[in-house]
Amino acid sequence: MNPEFPLYIVSKGRADSRLTAKALESMRVPFLIVIEEQEYGQYAAVIDRKKILVLDKKYQRDYETCDDLGLEKSVGPGAARNFAWDHAVAGGYAWHWVMDDNIRHFMRLHCNKRHMVADGTVFRCMEDFVLRYANVGMAGPNYAMFAAERDKLPPFITNTRIYSCNLIRNDVPFRWRGRYNEDTDLSLRMLKAGWCTIQFNAFLQQKINTQKIKGGNTAEFYAKEGTYNKSRMLAEMHPDVARMMYRFGRVHHYVDYRPFKNLRLRLRDGVTLPEGTNDYGMTLRNRETGGMHEPTRRKNPGAGRSPSQ
Repeated sequence: MNPEFPLYIVSKGRADSRLTAKALESMRVPFLIVIEEQEYGQYAAVIDRKKILVLDKKYQRDYETCDDLGLEKSVGPGAARNFAWDHAVAGGYAWHWVMDDNIRHFMRLHCNKRHMVADGTVFRCMEDFVLRYANVGMAGPNYAMFAAERDKLPPFITNTRIYSCNLIRNDVPFRWRGRYNEDTDLSLRMLKAGWCTIQFNAFLQQKINTQKIKGGNTAEFYAKEGTYNKSRMLAEMHPDVARMMYRFGRVHHYVDYRPFKNLRLRLRDGVTLPEGTNDYGMTLRNRETGGMHEPTRRKNPGAGRSPSQ
């Protein structure tokens, strides 16, 4: 089973690694990859050209960087994400996926065990769950590193940031902006406008840390200036909920999402929640042998419940 809505990868300087593309290809999930014109040859040598979209430079020229540096340095990935958003709208789609290019695997958290998934069913699960509600603006899977197998986690949480793998409703009155932290900014603007977000723990992404792999914004931003500027920008854009702090040997931003805790999911008219569990045909298999087996039941089965629960 594959996602209903188009899936875009925004990539720069990572034709060699192309982790997200490799993951989706292994899962047989269709995707389009948005790249800059000067890198077309590098990507076309390793990816089917039908999957490649070349970024219209107008999106970079018109991008709202939220600073006064203009095009003196890279505007970040937000311009390419806006290009993907408009491409999905032009295709007549109500939602779209947009992903970073450094995601190694996708997973399902089941009975407190993280299992790699072999196809795109998890994307369809998240889509179907989100489509039950009239007031969700964005959703996506949590990072696997934030879903430790020893922790007690609900299948999803609402009204927090959505990072790196975003399922976005196309008709919300927003676009990406900001040279840095554009994902946190978009999440906060949606929440402040009354839209809900859904972060799934039942489904996860194993993402490589931005500064651990070459390409992307590593050379343009973080190798030269660290994390100070990105944290400061977010604090200046959202001073009511964001502030700078020093942790783990470097500057970070901290966002207080408590002001949004009272936003409630609102079912669409005519939607009736189904009874029981729907696993969408997913089965647990041994990766080495391909054989099916029953998982060991753990103390927190709720963490692995399917979207229907």
